[in-house]
Amino acid sequence: MIEKEKIAGLVNEKLTEDQFLVDVTVSASNVIHVMVDSDTGISINQIVEISRHIESGLDREVDDFELSVFSAGLSEPFSLVRQYKKNIGKEIEVLLINGLKMNGFLTESDDQRIALEVTTKEKIEGSKKKELVTKVHHFEYSEIKEAKKILKF
Repeated sequence: MIEKEKIAGLVNEKLTEDQFLVDVTVSASNVIHVMVDSDTGISINQIVEISRHIESGLDREVDDFELSVFSAGLSEPFSLVRQYKKNIGKEIEVLLINGLKMNGFLTESDDQRIALEVTTKEKIEGSKKKELVTKVHHFEYSEIKEAKKILKF
């Protein structure tokens, strides 16, 4: 069986400074999935280069394998702190472990937590109508079950 660490090492040899490895999975039957991302975007040609580099570092005579290299999709949940930092200023959806779901603008991200600016309509004391109220919520990464970018067209 091909080792996940070997694949990760091959990928990291080929990545540029603004690119990063998100995930590597290797099944028992040597089906390899590699997800990469970039702070500025990654082209199909760069994906192909990474794939070819991985293939050149493996020996099909020793281990038969199936390889798939792809970029983190727009609908993929974030799995690294770097992905949160990359999306500061963008609207995201956060699902907390307690089941609460919130949409808002990611305003901060550090190594421990994020800040999410959420605008909701709330009844304000002394007012007859609901008004828009903006609050900033802070969440530790351990409180977040899933977070992903919201796509608007």
